[in-house]
Amino acid sequence: MTSGASGAAASGSSRPALIASIINNLLWGGAPLLFMALGRAGATSWEIVAHRAMWSAPWAALLVLVAGQGGQVWRVLREPRTLGLLLLSAVSIATGWSLYVWAVNHGRNLESSLGYYINPLMNMAAGAVLFRERIDKVGMAAIALAVIGVAIQTVALGHLPVISLVLATTFWIYGLIRRQVNVDAQAGLLVECLFMAGPGIIGVIWLHNTGQGMFGHQLGSSLLMTLVGPVTVIPLALFAWAARRLSFATMGFLQFLSPTVGFTIGVWIGEPLTPLRLLSFVFIWAGAGMFAFGAWRAARRVQSEA
Repeated sequence: MTSGASGAAASGSSRPALIASIINNLLWGGAPLLFMALGRAGATSWEIVAHRAMWSAPWAALLVLVAGQGGQVWRVLREPRTLGLLLLSAVSIATGWSLYVWAVNHGRNLESSLGYYINPLMNMAAGAVLFRERIDKVGMAAIALAVIGVAIQTVALGHLPVISLVLATTFWIYGLIRRQVNVDAQAGLLVECLFMAGPGIIGVIWLHNTGQGMFGHQLGSSLLMTLVGPVTVIPLALFAWAARRLSFATMGFLQFLSPTVGFTIGVWIGEPLTPLRLLSFVFIWAGAGMFAFGAWRAARRVQSEA
């Protein structure tokens, strides 16, 4: 984060970016409500994922047009290495999408939210191992608390929280790959969506022809299905826009809003929350708080040095 960006984050001009980031995290956190509504309407998790892949592409293309990044997309399409990396990132995010949709439609909102809580802490730990990034005592404490939380969750569930760990890992891999790609967020997202759109369209057609698809049978539920595109792409666009205008500390704090909404949904629909399982979340929340504090302190240090 540059000093100019930090200064902007501290000024009144950052208010629209703050609102955008809050909306982004609320949309991400509230997405299970749409997926569960589609499930109750008769859609399987695979049908939701197929439509998500299909409808995300035109919305991503619209964002590229608005951002004027069409030239970047054409450049990427002529670079085999960049295409290969974006194919890998598309596979990673599609894996995360599929597992997430399946999880929330099978009463696993709490496990899903746990994955998104530990993802930034996993990013920090992996950065130290792979890129020799320095972790201070606050960061080490945050990681230790997260490890304890996962261990307690394992005892509470009777098995490793596989859904949480896979979700955290897939999005860590996604972020790692995107760090290696020299392309703006919207252009890269469009290429990823184009990779996913083909299998998505094939899946939608196959489900329709075999009579297993919900889409097209009722107007209301079919229109509801088309919302999976904007619900997927718009939060990503808001995130990309806000990230350039807010401090790292602010973004680091707000990213925990999304799993908190998911956790609340899980409790609201009656997913089991035993005292031991709640204790695991207490440790995870403490780790997340330590992470946010560390990010805030680092941002303050950068500002003072600037």
